[in-house]
Amino acid sequence: MTALTDMADLTLEDGIAVITIDNPPVNALSQGVRQGIKDGVEKCLADNAVKAIVLICAGRTFIAGADITEFGGAPKEPGLHETLDRMENADKPIVAAIHGTALGGGLETALCCHFRVCDSGARFGLPEVNLGLLPGAGGTQRLPRVVGAEKALQMMTSGVQIGAEEALATGLVEQIVDTDLRSGAVAFAHEVVASGQPLQRIRDRDDKLQSARGNPGLFDEFRKSIARKTRGFLAPEYNIRCIEAAVNLPFDEGIAVEQKLFMELMSGPQSRAQQYFFFAERQAAKIPDVPRDTPERPINKVGVIGAGTMGGGISMNMANVGIPVIIIETQQEALDRGLGIIRKNYENTAKKGRISADDVETRCGLITGSLDMQDLADCDLVIEAVYESLDLKKEIFTKLDGIVKAGAILASNTSALDINQIAAVTARPESVIGLHFFSPANVMKLLEIVRGDHTAKDVIKTSMSFAKRINKVAALVGVCPGFVGNRILFQRQAQAQQLIMEGALPHQVDKVLVDFGLPMGAFQMSDLAGLDIGWNKQASNGATIRDMLCEADRRGQKTGAGYYDYDENRTPSPSALVEKIILEFSAKDGIDRRVVSDQEILERCIYPMINEGAKILEEGIAIRASDIDVVWVYGYGWPLYRGGPMHYADSIGLDQIVATLRKYAEATGDATFEPAPLMVKLAEAGQGFSSL
Repeated sequence: MTALTDMADLTLEDGIAVITIDNPPVNALSQGVRQGIKDGVEKCLADNAVKAIVLICAGRTFIAGADITEFGGAPKEPGLHETLDRMENADKPIVAAIHGTALGGGLETALCCHFRVCDSGARFGLPEVNLGLLPGAGGTQRLPRVVGAEKALQMMTSGVQIGAEEALATGLVEQIVDTDLRSGAVAFAHEVVASGQPLQRIRDRDDKLQSARGNPGLFDEFRKSIARKTRGFLAPEYNIRCIEAAVNLPFDEGIAVEQKLFMELMSGPQSRAQQYFFFAERQAAKIPDVPRDTPERPINKVGVIGAGTMGGGISMNMANVGIPVIIIETQQEALDRGLGIIRKNYENTAKKGRISADDVETRCGLITGSLDMQDLADCDLVIEAVYESLDLKKEIFTKLDGIVKAGAILASNTSALDINQIAAVTARPESVIGLHFFSPANVMKLLEIVRGDHTAKDVIKTSMSFAKRINKVAALVGVCPGFVGNRILFQRQAQAQQLIMEGALPHQVDKVLVDFGLPMGAFQMSDLAGLDIGWNKQASNGATIRDMLCEADRRGQKTGAGYYDYDENRTPSPSALVEKIILEFSAKDGIDRRVVSDQEILERCIYPMINEGAKILEEGIAIRASDIDVVWVYGYGWPLYRGGPMHYADSIGLDQIVATLRKYAEATGDATFEPAPLMVKLAEAGQGFSSL
């Protein structure tokens, strides 16, 4: 064996050279890997004893992508293009032997080999779109030549991976090796040499492109099919343009298009935001004061109190990963209704082909119901998911404390209430934590984990690990009204209400927020949630616009009317009645209505959110600015290509945010615009939240 670099070595087996990459954990294309491949290929080409080359990886995977830590830094030689060109233009066969995942630059490396074999568990993909990029080492030009333009469009605009069988069917690999991959790849290389097969350079192929050339409407039709999902993102469109170039231009001209568009994305704000968020999500899992070796409490059975929308959705998360769940209700009718909705949800998922009929029965079989809280006695985790009443939650936790076994975790799904007050009614405040799921709980990825003053570190560690186990992204936060997500949301909603009093209308405010990239506006969100949440019919006296709407039975989408009028498909349209109510309220308060610009709407809705985020950081409610961004991207649909409110603030400049807030504070007399001291300090130092 010859060491090529500290990440690659070379062995010769009966005329077949084997270059092995060993760069744990995922064999990323670091400088040492690129150098090892290039040097290894050159050694083999110069050695008459070498008849063919096998490229294989040690560890659990083939090359799973570029080394993202090199992004933005000075290029390190050799570049990936140089390395891949040396492979593709070799005059001896190179066989890629693939296990685990061949992703991004890893798949591009495999595409520059003359042949590809894999084991049955291998997966393949070009996920660069998820970082706001496109494959920049020829992948946009080679993949369509192998799998066809339609399949390349699907893979590259979504980042979706395909398995070994599909790779074989599309021609991406020549063979699935059923035996040992290394020996199978060496045997395949011997067959290639013995048969005298010509070397297959993918760049020279165009047979798989012919159908696309004969279908000029293919690309526009595809754009329409993904328009809603990719709204606002540049990278999917740029990937499409590259595949168009592969179909319509010679290879080298297509590569030139790829390079031009890659550099535009790489230097643009969207890719910076998406790369930032890639690391932010991973950073959120690290809790500075909870050591990695902190023991975890076992969770083998979960109890959920409440079979409503939240309780049912929470329970589905457990059943989806094989954890038995018992749901507690106070009335049989409510329990039956909740269990029925869960089954219906699973059956609808099965109809869409996402799970099998057997999966439906297995998951429903893991969820049982009861009217007796004593049945929670043997649960390892109990999650309370009743409506937002502190008194009710305290009553439930008092009972739980006397029922559930020692060592069990008691959690509340509250979205805003004080976890410390809830914990105080128990004899085990160290075992109490907030697990704030977002609706619909079986769909939304965020889990806001709320630590109380006395929550034990092993409970925090267990909860963070449990979130990952049920396929959630967790962010740890502290106790305050609304925690992180809703506390920031309150600021936006308050400004939206004020803006319609001063001269804007709901549809104008919402359009600005949707154009910014949010999935819906402030008033659309209110209508979806229901205007009557927290509204008391008996106490209502028409004091607010919301009171007036609820009193008129305009309670949101569920009643067909709220801030908007809704048709039978729940499509909103501006309401003349709501406009009349708003104008009357403005007049009653002595407000002279004026034209409110879109820019003012955007600044007054977004900048107070950022300001509240700064206060949250000052108070230690969030560990990092990036954790706030994780909450808002996964919990509220903040556009990923803007990175989250705190990253967005940094991209604008905190000095500009501070100056604009002060302008509105002076113009409105509203103290909520007064910039947070932390943000002022950072702005004066020329720094951003990322410096913390």
